[in-house]
Parts: sequence; C-alpha cells; structure tokens
Amino acid sequence: MAGMLNIGLTGLNAAQLQLNTTSHNISNAGTVGYSRQTVSQTTNVPQFSGAGFFGQGTRIASVTREYSQFLENQVLSADNRRSEYAAYGAQIAQINNLLADPTVGLSPAVQEFFAGVQEVSANPASVPARQSLISAAQALASRFNVMDARLNEIRDGVEGEIEATVASINLYARELAEINQRIVVAQAAGAGLPANDLLDQRNVLLSELNKLVKTTAIEERDGQLNVFIGSGQPLVLGQTVSTLTTITSSTDPTRQAIAMQTPGGGVVTLPERLLTGGQLGGLLSFRRDSLDQAQNQLGLLALSLATEFNRVHELGVDLDNMLGGPFFRLPGVVTRPDQGLTVEISSISELTGADYEIRETGGGFELVNLASGRRENLAGTPPAIDLEGLSITLDDPLPAGLEFPILIQPTRFAARDIGVAINDPRKVAAGSPVTVNTPVTNTGTGEIGSILVNNVAGIASDPVLRLPDFANFAVEYDSGEINVPAGYQIERVHFDTSSGQWVTDTNYASGGTATEYSPASDSAGARFRLTGPGGYEFDFELSGSPKDEDVFRFGPSEAGIADNRNAARLGALQTDKTMFASSGGAPTATFQSVYSQLVSKVGNKTREVQAGEKAQETLLRQASDARDALSGVNLDEEAANLIRFQQAYQASARVMSIAQRLFDEVVSLGR
Repeated sequence: MAGMLNIGLTGLNAAQLQLNTTSHNISNAGTVGYSRQTVSQTTNVPQFSGAGFFGQGTRIASVTREYSQFLENQVLSADNRRSEYAAYGAQIAQINNLLADPTVGLSPAVQEFFAGVQEVSANPASVPARQSLISAAQALASRFNVMDARLNEIRDGVEGEIEATVASINLYARELAEINQRIVVAQAAGAGLPANDLLDQRNVLLSELNKLVKTTAIEERDGQLNVFIGSGQPLVLGQTVSTLTTITSSTDPTRQAIAMQTPGGGVVTLPERLLTGGQLGGLLSFRRDSLDQAQNQLGLLALSLATEFNRVHELGVDLDNMLGGPFFRLPGVVTRPDQGLTVEISSISELTGADYEIRETGGGFELVNLASGRRENLAGTPPAIDLEGLSITLDDPLPAGLEFPILIQPTRFAARDIGVAINDPRKVAAGSPVTVNTPVTNTGTGEIGSILVNNVAGIASDPVLRLPDFANFAVEYDSGEINVPAGYQIERVHFDTSSGQWVTDTNYASGGTATEYSPASDSAGARFRLTGPGGYEFDFELSGSPKDEDVFRFGPSEAGIADNRNAARLGALQTDKTMFASSGGAPTATFQSVYSQLVSKVGNKTREVQAGEKAQETLLRQASDARDALSGVNLDEEAANLIRFQQAYQASARVMSIAQRLFDEVVSLGR
C-alpha cells in the first residue's frame, strides 16, 4: 500500500509542477522577451524484485525554455539593420526636404540671380537694374548661408544623438554585467540548471543593445555572456564592463569620435567605420556619407560660383570705366594656423568637394582623398603636391609637436562664408575694357567682333584707380597676314574639345607680331589671341575679306556707355560648364546641373534607405514569427494543458485515495 501511495504522491507533485509552469506561461504571455517554458518529466528508478522491475512513480527532471539561438540571431540581425536604416532615414530626410524644397531650395535663388544679370545685360546703363542685381546676389549668398546653417543644425542634432546613444550603450552594458552575475549565482545554487527567467531578461537587454550597435555575443560555460562590438572590441566580459565615451576628434574639432576608456584612465579612439549597425552605426554612416558630402558639395557650388563670377567680373569695367573688383566675398580654405601647411585652390574646375588628410608614411607624407581613398605622395623640399585643383605645401621645417593626420576641408565652410563684396551699383562691371573701331577708309569687308578679355594685367597704369589706359594701337591686314605693332604678340587659336578651352593653333605662326589669315578660306571667321605690353590679353574674331592695308584700331572703352559685353559673359556662366573637369581637363557640369546632381543623390539615398528600412521590417517580422512559433506562448495550447494536467492531478489523487481505502480495508481485517 505504501508503494502505491508514494507513486500517487509523485504523480500528484509532478502534475502540480506542470500546472505551475503552465500558469507561469499564461501569466507571461504578454511579457516582452519571454520564452515558453516546458517541464521535462521522467520516471523514478524502478525497484527490482524476483518478478522483475517495478516502477516507483515519476519525477521532474528540469524546467527548460523553448529557445533557439539560431532564430534569435536572425531576429537580432534584422532588428539591428532596421534600427540602422531608421536612424539614417530620419536624418537624411531632413536634408532631402531642405535641398528639394521649391521655395527654400537653392535653385530659385540661382535663377533669380542670373535673371538679374540678364536684366543688367539688357540695360547696362540702368542703375536700378544694377541695384536689383546686387539685391539678388545678396539673396543668393543669404540662401547659401541659411542652408549651411540648417545643415549645421542637423549636424549638432546628430552629435547630440551620438552622445546619447553612447550613454545608452554604457547603461545596457552595465545591466548585462549585473544580470550575468545573477545568472551565475542562480545556476550555481540550482545545480547548474538554467535560470530561465533571468536568461530571458538578459536576451531582452541584449536585444535593446543590439538596436544601438551591432554586437557579437558568446556564452561561457558558467552561463555568463561576453559581448563584443566593432571588430571585436570587448564591451562586456562576464561581469567586467568597458565604458565607451565621446571625445572631440583630433583632426576635426566640429565632430565627436567614439573612444573606449582604458583601465588606466586613458582613452583609445575606435575607428568610425568599424562601429556598424544599429542606431549608432546609422548616425555615423549618415554623418560620414551624406551630411559631410552634402555640406561639401553645397560649399563647392558656392565657391565655384563665386570664383567664376569674380573672375569674369574682374575682366570688365564699371560705369566709371574702372576695372571690376571682386563681386562676391570669396570663402577661403579653412585650416588651423598651427598645422604647418599652405593650401591654395589652383583650379576651381578640378575641385571634387572631397575632404583630405595628410598622413605620415615611412619616408615622407601622402595626401589621402577621404571620399575616394586616392593616395598621392608629397614630393620635394618642402613637401608639396598639386592634385584635384589644390596646391598644398608643407612648411620646412614642420612646427614642433605637429600631429598627423592633418585634415583639409577645401569646401566645407564655403557656403557659410560666401557674401557680396560690393554695394555700389555703379561698380557692377558690365562693360568690356577693350573696344575696336573700323575706319571708313578700309576698302575690304573685314569685321572684328566677339572681343573676350582673358587677362587685364598691365591694362591699367594706376593699380589703385584701375582705369584701363593702355595705348591705342592698330591691327593691320596685309598680304594674307594679320600684323600687330612691336611689343605685341598675336596668334591664331582654336577650340580644343578635350580641355574645353581656346588654345594656340600650331598650324599657324604664333608668338610673333604676325600670323596668317586667308580671306578665301577664313571669311566665315577666325579667332586670334592678342597679348599686349604688361601681359593683358584678349581674343577677337576676324571675319569677312579685308584688303591690304586695312586696319582695325583698338583702344580703351569710354566711361558711362551702354556696354553690356561683360554682362553677357556673366550671364553665360549660368549655362557654361565650369565644374567637374574630365580627365582631359574640360569642365563637364554647370552650376545648376551640379546642384541637381546633389538633390538627386540625396533623394536617391533617401529612397534607398527608406526601402531598406521597409525590407528589414519585413525580414524582422518574418524572423520574429519564426521565433515566436517556437518560443511564444499559445494561450489555446496552454488552456488545453491546464485541463490535461488538472486531470493528471485528479488521477494521481484518485490513486492515493484508492491506496488509502485499501489500507483501511487491510486494517479492518485485523480487528
């Protein structure tokens, strides 16, 4: 009887524990990260008798959770990428809205500015038209300033979010270390059996950390979890935590770098490209690949427009017949004064908008394009290089204590610093300093037109007044040649499609006082370049059929005349290709096309990130469904288990009741 009673008691206990576990599952059906628990039940050791082995009831072997590390890793991977795309997308959408806005974007301001130039070209003597141009230029410069300020606001927000994300990473790391300790203690007290609820809580913490930065987790034999980030930097080793921090970048004081604190109190900067995934990876990628490039490209556009407009403006004359000065206040290349180098822009059309670093090599220095990765050595004494529109020279000797790498940002702050340099409408240089007169005594039909001034060096004797006062001179046609006076040089030029420039035509004499012109073959027009004393230079076109001894008299333009030749050249800059030179040196893009490329690039990246986020959301949902099919609590199933284990409990109680009755019958027989 005692054996039957004990067997019933083991079944009763087992059913009760099954009911407890089922109730635990039902009560935690809505708990985030909870894994369904099941009871593993087995038989007790049987008792041997002469007739064989008789069972001794049942026992509970363990309580385990339904969990798959493979499925959990799929969820973590999808959630990590989704968080990265979400962080990236939230930030780049702000730039996309800024650049593409038809009201506050740059395109309307550029169009209004060049409309002002065209108005001056149509009415060069009109002071109101000139004042309107200056106002439009101020509006354009202000638009550059405002857009750059908005990008800086976005940058400040990103820096703040990076700092907050690093603080959250440290918080989760400490909590993981604490729960590691609790798991070790719990499992040691439980004969090494898994502490299911604590393990679920740790998974939730790891999942939250994984949303912030990509992690790699390895579980030790004692149940503790080691967590690594980046390329293997330890964040949590058992109960030891490594603390992340943000520090000012050693090369760029406007941005924060991620560093890991060492036990000795120092910090080790982590390479930014190794911190991938999650919210932190998304913020770092956005700052590096979109925000920096957008601000650089906007600055490149401001710098190119201001430089090219100034170049042409300084080749003309204003209403007082003085040479034009800078129209825009040019932004400069920003470098720290203690960095021991000189940076100048050698070719505006070759600038790429990239940032650069000068790094030490084994035997010298190299310039690295941070966007493309291109590397070029600095050569000579002092070390120097001319690359991608930049002329860079290191000091010789270098300042003591100079630290490498040295960051160079040729265009980063250009949109911030651009401004209008003139406020007097009479100073708008709409006219050309050179004019030509064809005497009525000429007997041929030769005509000169399309005078384009290339250089005004020496064209004015007084560098302060800058009044073109070069001596009048005559160009004479005689016997198939164009002749200029002694002290002048003339050459034929042709358009070189590879460089996009008018260059010397080597098929004709050049460098002297005469070159060829054939009325029979050149009457449609031939172009010449004339260089005068002091270095001033201009091109002109000769067409028609001049006769021998026909002359064309050149001299300074008169003040106050309705001359729009330079204004027309300024207006042509709107459609001229002046940026992004090809390998042959010919510019390939206009101001508007460069801005359109920037808008398109940001818009495409925005759509790419949004599509990536939606794809990862789908993958996350599928991975979560697969995991929950195994680990999730099904209330219908648990309700069925309640009935099953209740019946088992009742049956075991019935066994004990029968054993009691049998015992009572035996006792009654002895009375």
